[in-house]
Amino acid sequence: MLLLCRFYRRGAAKPQKITRYISMCNVANCSNLERKCAEVITVPVNRVPPINQKHDGDLSQDHQSDVLAKCVKENVWKPSPNMALHNMGGYFKKLSKFRLTSLVVITAMSGYAMAPAPFELNTFLSCSLGTFLVSAAANAINQYHEVPFDSQMSRTKNRVLVTGQLTPLDSIAFAFVSATAGISLLYFGVNGLTATLGATNLILYTSVYTPLKRISILNTWVGSLVGAIPPLMGWASCAGHLDASSFLLAGVLFAWQFPHFNALSWNLRPDYSRAGYRMMSVTNPALCRRTTLSYTAALTILSAAAPLLNVTNNWFALESFPLNAYFCYLAYKFYKKSDSNTSRTLFRFSLLHLPCLMLLFLFNKKHWFITENKTSISEVNISENSNVNSLNGPSLTSTLLSTAEINKM
Repeated sequence: MLLLCRFYRRGAAKPQKITRYISMCNVANCSNLERKCAEVITVPVNRVPPINQKHDGDLSQDHQSDVLAKCVKENVWKPSPNMALHNMGGYFKKLSKFRLTSLVVITAMSGYAMAPAPFELNTFLSCSLGTFLVSAAANAINQYHEVPFDSQMSRTKNRVLVTGQLTPLDSIAFAFVSATAGISLLYFGVNGLTATLGATNLILYTSVYTPLKRISILNTWVGSLVGAIPPLMGWASCAGHLDASSFLLAGVLFAWQFPHFNALSWNLRPDYSRAGYRMMSVTNPALCRRTTLSYTAALTILSAAAPLLNVTNNWFALESFPLNAYFCYLAYKFYKKSDSNTSRTLFRFSLLHLPCLMLLFLFNKKHWFITENKTSISEVNISENSNVNSLNGPSLTSTLLSTAEINKM
């Protein structure tokens, strides 16, 4: 309770406790405040009455104001500590799904590293930072749309928008700034093709994949397509164009996401069902198992085709086979006996499989700029010299003779 000071004529101050009770129901039929209605809950409310009593001249008006300020100090509204500036960075980090965004950036870096073109630090940094910002914006918009559904899932009920640590306006502002900065950086710092791929990926994730999760199981294929675009962005940033080799790398990322996500979603079926998400593990478990096995086998085939498309040397097919074969074995175990143990084992190995496979791609890269540079320069010199010789040789002579003959005529 709040202790107040009541002033008397002689200037003596006597502590007085003032408490008022507010009824939480309609008290129109009650004659006075002392009568209670049935099942009424009374809540004590503290108030500070105005000090308008007459007093002697020893208490000035300034002293009265100080007393009032001291009395109401504890009742003044204060901002929540969650909105402090030193906490906002951590909240925006969670809003962007920092670990998932970092994985997206790593796949874009792998595409840049595998492209048969020279390495440029400025382009590489612009591609990495731009991809990070676009991915962060997509994740912020995704969480903005899924607040009612995330609150029903154990895995997502503690997200910053669900718990009120950030407001929806904060997420929209963060997404707008990140998307604008990211696409601008990709366009002006890299090239138009990379910026177009980034904008396309942002639209696919926020406007197609996110609403499709509650409509059809096709959302898994759209989500895998979203995950396959970042390697194309890295390749386009380095080489300036896309070819069959770049789509091979994107196909590997596309196929990898099916065993990865299906194994993850298998143990989250109660949560997805409660939130109303249309996942294969919920609506069609048999298709979920078949898809996991088939795309794991497709991943092995795509890896074996890398030397045929001149992306890697022949050693890559031999070195990646044990890694892919064990991945297929775990997917087959999940297909035969789908339970929490096999799905968890498959999911954990998928987290190890992707970085190991990307490292094997890099170590066995066939076209390195250091070796290709000398060859390309020599080839250009040879072609230029041949063109010059052809101009100085018979072709130039025949041209001059024909011109002279025309003049004689």
